[in-house]
Amino acid sequence: MCERSMVLGLHYVCPPCRFAVKRRAWAVRPDGTTDCPRCGRAMLNAGQDLEVPRATDHEGWRVLTLLLEAGVTFRSSCCGGPGWRPRTLREVRERLAAAERTGVPPAKALTTRDVDAIGALARPASPSAPATPRAPARR
Repeated sequence: MCERSMVLGLHYVCPPCRFAVKRRAWAVRPDGTTDCPRCGRAMLNAGQDLEVPRATDHEGWRVLTLLLEAGVTFRSSCCGGPGWRPRTLREVRERLAAAERTGVPPAKALTTRDVDAIGALARPASPSAPATPRAPARR
């Protein structure tokens, strides 16, 4: 954990309650978890640079939930900010579709600004790996 997070704290989010709280390192359990004060569920660690949507922003919370479930957090590499993150469901859907098409991990696709660049992130098959046979088409 970087020194900046220990001092400023990390955002913990409970998507079902649409509730976020910032906790310093000494205010969470040793395993880095904390429970929602509203419902008692485990909260998700979203990092120190999260911009929390308003409780009434349904799309913003849906996007945030999808990002956190995919493993995307809002951590900076010490003061540089977390990088680009999608803000609309359309941006999320485009990137998840591209990830599925190309085999790129969803977290990587969701943090790529240009959808067309996601295909370039796919790992090429190694030349020594045998090609997987395709099943014959059913008629």
